Amino acid sequence: MRTIEARSEQSGVSTDSLMENAGLAVARIARRMVGPLTGARIVVLIGPGNNGGDGLVTARHLRRWGATTTAYLCRDRSPNDPKLADAQEAGVGVIRASDDPQRSALKEDIGSAHLVIDAILGTGRARPISGALEAILTALSDIRAANPNSKLLALDLPTGLNCDTGEVDPTCVAPDVTAALGYPKRGHLEFPGANFTGRLEIADIGLPPGLDDDVQLSLMTDDWARSILPERPPDSHKGTFGRAMIVAGSRNFLGAAPLAAAAAGRVGAGLVTIAIPESLVSSVAPSAIEPTFLPLPESSAGIVSPDAASAILDSLDGYSALLIGCGLGQAKQTRRMAESLLLSGADLPPTVVDADGLNTLSRVSMWWKHWTTKAILTPHPGEMSRLTRDSGSISRIEAALESADHWNKTVVLKGAHTVVAHPDGSAMMSPFANPALATAGTGDVLAGAIAGLLAQGLSLKDAAQLGVYLHALAGEKVSDELGDTGVLASDLLPALPRAIRGLREAG
Repeated sequence: MRTIEARSEQSGVSTDSLMENAGLAVARIARRMVGPLTGARIVVLIGPGNNGGDGLVTARHLRRWGATTTAYLCRDRSPNDPKLADAQEAGVGVIRASDDPQRSALKEDIGSAHLVIDAILGTGRARPISGALEAILTALSDIRAANPNSKLLALDLPTGLNCDTGEVDPTCVAPDVTAALGYPKRGHLEFPGANFTGRLEIADIGLPPGLDDDVQLSLMTDDWARSILPERPPDSHKGTFGRAMIVAGSRNFLGAAPLAAAAAGRVGAGLVTIAIPESLVSSVAPSAIEPTFLPLPESSAGIVSPDAASAILDSLDGYSALLIGCGLGQAKQTRRMAESLLLSGADLPPTVVDADGLNTLSRVSMWWKHWTTKAILTPHPGEMSRLTRDSGSISRIEAALESADHWNKTVVLKGAHTVVAHPDGSAMMSPFANPALATAGTGDVLAGAIAGLLAQGLSLKDAAQLGVYLHALAGEKVSDELGDTGVLASDLLPALPRAIRGLREAG
């Protein structure tokens, strides 16, 4: 952001203009939070730098719109500060922390406020918070705990949240809403910071276009997702939308294959085939009536034999996507089959590897040197640790990017705010963190959705990213209806086409 703001200055849009735009945008968000401003009491906590300047502009607008507005200066600002002078001229009350050593005025004002705005540090935090500022945040935390109906809005970042890492100072107070200026910051989406952000809104501050062209990390949005949805021409037939083969299932995991297959169909794949141990077909078919089946030879009941790899390869002609791993299990014969299929040098269609496919790879030393197929890997954190043989706690973003580069594969690192990283150094993050999806089978649905999009001809990058977004959007729709407890993976299946329809209609 500092680089982009400097470029903005060079292109003719001054820092002062950005500050005015930021203050107005945040004031509009505040107005939406409070409702009618006549009679509303708003306290803006003002820091010493640009974040405080933005807060003074916000306070000025809110006062002019009818709110009783107080600017509490956590540290003294220059008496020649034009933003402070403009706010006072508009009728904003000013209290200086240096004149309020016992915090009695602060406690009285924020205790009766309808809204408090944290405009103290923003991205300016450079060291642990202490002294007077620590006392101010402690007072805010205590009063907020005693008055849960009061609302808190953070301007750009809650004070104490590291914008680059998501680390949180012990004094940080979680807001209801954070208004990110210009762009979201990594700290908004990296834990624990994501737990201290509240609802994230992006405030347009008037940055000229094109200044962010070298930024490699993006946030998924509705507009972006809509722009890459596969088209559905009126003269289509099932062949238009590709064929996906799903190698999945074992005697202990019968549900994985139908979940993945249904997800591929629900995002639009024209034909889906389930390749499964032959003795399981009769058990799985009643819950998977649309897919075709490729019965695979077995080494024992419900466990594929290594020879199944040849049967799959012989049947792949005409398929535009392959998914392997959901519910396969880790029997020795199954691992040999997966290794033969993935690492033999066979010409495979674009491939998604999930679950036990990933566990198989993790057992092979330097597996990435034996496998040149274009592929998407979809590990959860445990599978990622096994693949990298590293249980360290580095940033999820860095872990995904380093692995994508090292393995030359697209990596979908699942979890809250899923990260999708690519060998070219770019990455996208999901805006969603939904505990409703923390249930068995949702990973099968995600893998199937990605395979279904690959089958329709999307690139690995677009299929992985759009699959993640549609899966999360479907999860939001289901949890809006059912809550975040008791959602089943199968509940996501009918929500996938509804999510797609919602995106199309909103455009």
